Amino acid sequence: MNGVELFLLGRTLMKIGEAAMPEPEGGSTRYGGSTRAVLIVASDLSGHPDSAVGEIAARTGLPQSQVSTAVARLKEAGAVVTAPDPADRRRLLVRQAPHLSARVAEVRSSTIEDALATALGTPAPGQLKEVTDALDVLARHLQPHSPARLGP
Repeated sequence: MNGVELFLLGRTLMKIGEAAMPEPEGGSTRYGGSTRAVLIVASDLSGHPDSAVGEIAARTGLPQSQVSTAVARLKEAGAVVTAPDPADRRRLLVRQAPHLSARVAEVRSSTIEDALATALGTPAPGQLKEVTDALDVLARHLQPHSPARLGP
């Protein structure tokens, strides 16, 4: 496998992951933005609580407008809370909510099997388990913080 093939595989896996996410109740949210940006921001906040939107944007490489939209979606879902920055009352600091919201619980409890089966077409006997097992191995070895080791 070369870098291009790995990149395209990663893109395919992201699409499968997005398809596996349960839709919000009512089918939509008041805020636009992509699931990808929401997940990147949520992941960043898990390691950097009490961050301002600009700080999240700098760490993730996302435009500040996408981070703001993602924070609004996460706040609406009950996944994060905001508070004024004591050092600069004009800024808001964002952190994970202290309690698990119903939406976060729903997303965390969702599985990938249906989306993976759809992506595989009509999986051969044992193929779905083989691919799921391979993804479990990758997940054990490549954690969300792994890309940070690669540098900018």
